[in-house]
Amino acid sequence: MRVSLSLILITILALVISFAKAYDPSPLQDFCVATDDIKIDFFFSGLNKAGNTNNDVKSNVTTVNVDQIPGLNTMGISLVRIDYAPYGQNPPHTHPRATEILVLIEGTLYVGFVSSNQDNNRLFAKVLHPGDVFVFPIGQIHFQVNIGKTPAVAFAGLSSQNAGVITIANTVFGSNPPINPEVLAQAFQLDVNVVKDLEAKFKN
Repeated sequence: MRVSLSLILITILALVISFAKAYDPSPLQDFCVATDDIKIDFFFSGLNKAGNTNNDVKSNVTTVNVDQIPGLNTMGISLVRIDYAPYGQNPPHTHPRATEILVLIEGTLYVGFVSSNQDNNRLFAKVLHPGDVFVFPIGQIHFQVNIGKTPAVAFAGLSSQNAGVITIANTVFGSNPPINPEVLAQAFQLDVNVVKDLEAKFKN
């Protein structure tokens, strides 16, 4: 049976479109920097210094993304250093635009993520020791807790130039303007006064 040229072209075009939608496009140039100062576009200094963990959650995230290194623009990658005081935590949060891969340098961490409703909200968790690596898939709620008596340090790579972060408690109970307490009380099965106390605590 003879196949028409138009049918072949349509098939090829459909394949090209499907592949284009399935993968990030290849860069069309070496780099794409949104500034004219080439001397500082690809460099950052300071990740050897511990962040200040004197706060409510006893942790600090030092971010190196496109805001710090303009040369990361269109590269699809960024980096963070996370410092944890003893028993400090990086509280439950999500990155809407990136998968995260974390390596522990010092200390002992309990880490994990929870899968989506579709996957029955399964918890994947592990205790990490120096040299251990853990992956947090894109969009999944995840956390890290220092379960040791000494400070902990981790570094993480993210698959976006600007991964974004949504800290669950701050977002839900600290939104501006606040979410109606009645809504949250029903959603979390809490007394409305408990919700009001939480909103007061997380108020921006």
